[in-house]
Amino acid sequence: MNVTIKIRYKSPAGIVTQGGTFPLKGRKPEKVAFEWLQLIKKEVNYDGLIEVFANSDLDITKLVREMEKAPLM
Repeated sequence: MNVTIKIRYKSPAGIVTQGGTFPLKGRKPEKVAFEWLQLIKKEVNYDGLIEVFANSDLDITKLVREMEKAPLM
């Protein structure tokens, strides 16, 4: 099963929206989005998360923000 993720974030260039479809592989959509966001942060100048949606209508922004703030394990 796949999930479609749309991430909007701030960068020095302005507001950026990126989207893609990813396999769940037993993970929750917020975990998939968080992992993708970590890759985005490595590649671009990232100034902050605006919103994250799964499958166009499920707002998972709060869950992804909580994962961002959690200490590394």
